[in-house]
Amino acid sequence: MTEFRRTWWTVAGVAALTAVAAWISFPFGPDIRIGSWQPAASLRLGLDLQGGAHLVYRANLEGVSASDAPEALAGVRDVIERRINAFGISEPVVQTNRVNDEFRVIVELAGVHDLRRAIALIGETPQLDFRREVGQDEAAAQYNIDNPDSIAGPIFERTQLTGKHLQRAAVAFDPITSEPHVQLSFNTEGSALFAELTKANLGQRIAIYLDGVPISAPIVQAEITNGQAIISGGFSLPEAKELAQRLNAGALPVPIELIGQQTVGPALGAQAIHESLLAGTVGLLAVAVWMVVFYRLPGAAAVLALLVYALLFYAILLITHVTLTLAGIAGFILSIGMAVDANVLIFERFRENLRAGKRVRFALEEGFQEAWRSIYSSNISSLLTALILYTFGTSLIRGFAFTFALGVTLSMFSAITITRTLLRLVLSLPASQRPVLLAVERIVSL
Repeated sequence: MTEFRRTWWTVAGVAALTAVAAWISFPFGPDIRIGSWQPAASLRLGLDLQGGAHLVYRANLEGVSASDAPEALAGVRDVIERRINAFGISEPVVQTNRVNDEFRVIVELAGVHDLRRAIALIGETPQLDFRREVGQDEAAAQYNIDNPDSIAGPIFERTQLTGKHLQRAAVAFDPITSEPHVQLSFNTEGSALFAELTKANLGQRIAIYLDGVPISAPIVQAEITNGQAIISGGFSLPEAKELAQRLNAGALPVPIELIGQQTVGPALGAQAIHESLLAGTVGLLAVAVWMVVFYRLPGAAAVLALLVYALLFYAILLITHVTLTLAGIAGFILSIGMAVDANVLIFERFRENLRAGKRVRFALEEGFQEAWRSIYSSNISSLLTALILYTFGTSLIRGFAFTFALGVTLSMFSAITITRTLLRLVLSLPASQRPVLLAVERIVSL
């Protein structure tokens, strides 16, 4: 394959990639879907751009050994994320850190501006347990479910069956009354305990307690071996759904206490977006003008490559469903500087080769090869730094690290592949091989 044909194949590949990125970024046809996956319709914005709730909790790790503390905090984070996701809040940010001797959990809920609702979303996990009837004659004792403190009712004692044996909770409806209730499914251990409990208490009541309050106390008619139970407490449908969601979320490994709360208004987020877009647009225009004025034709090729770079960057953010924050925007803008720096290195080597009397084609290829060593070293160092920040940083730092690493990777592709291909194509035309178009005094040899 000749160099000319290879260049055209590369141009075709870049054009196809750009078209796909444009289709993802600005859909103009049928929806893109691969199995159950599809790109986001728009960027997900973080708390600092969209506004929302910022909550700070203190974790009580008394009685937890130092070696078990990280695992306990990770458990708290996972449970809180499950609770929030159950209510349809997208991309919650839950992070843990240590301040002096205190362990804290920081929760950011973008788009949630009601602090009371935000606190309720995290809430307390209901404590579920099953108790068996003992001590009094059932015929003489009338259970009063509306007054759990009544001394007239039977006595119930705790059993080994608790919420930790719960596998799943779901809303179902009574086939006769159509009232909603919560259906429980136990895991293997829970199913065995429930079967044993119902077998040993035939004709007796088994009370279902929620947060220490009896919700229902049905009489066991037969042994139940299918590992399922029902909580029917006269719930409305929203109450039944909320209870099922809270039960599915699980219990916190350690207690937490709310010590700080703050809301970020949507107006502040809109202002941040406006200022960021303005700064980015002005910066890009200034760089584009400078590149064209200083490097002429190569600079114009670099500007076109940067536009493709920005389009690819945006498309990848939609594909990966990344939440964009101010720190992420900063990482993107910094990576643009890296891309411009790579082009500057290439063009300076190119001009030096032209001034040394080399042919345009050889000057271009050698310029890329000579600049590549510097570009490779600096970008690898940047990627390693981004990896360290992403691995050990908080969510804010990780957002910066991700967009910066993505931008650096794309900048290498933009400079080495797109800019190089465009220049190969354009400089193959004799009309383009003029000193004024290449920003040199003269071309000794074409």
